[in-house]
Amino acid sequence: MKASITIVIALFCLTVLAAPAPWFMWRSKLDGKAFCAQTKPGEGWEKASGPYQDARCHRPGVPGR
Repeated sequence: MKASITIVIALFCLTVLAAPAPWFMWRSKLDGKAFCAQTKPGEGWEKASGPYQDARCHRPGVPGR
């Protein structure tokens, strides 16, 4: 019983330390259009710049730092 409570508390502590994912500017390999996203939109896209702290890709840096 004590072990399961310890595990639950440890998992809770890890989630408290979690930070948002950084944003990146992605550029289409097909037509060169760009937009800001946290994850790669697909195979036809390449990372153009980043990381950024905001969803508009204006403030450089990693969120939470």
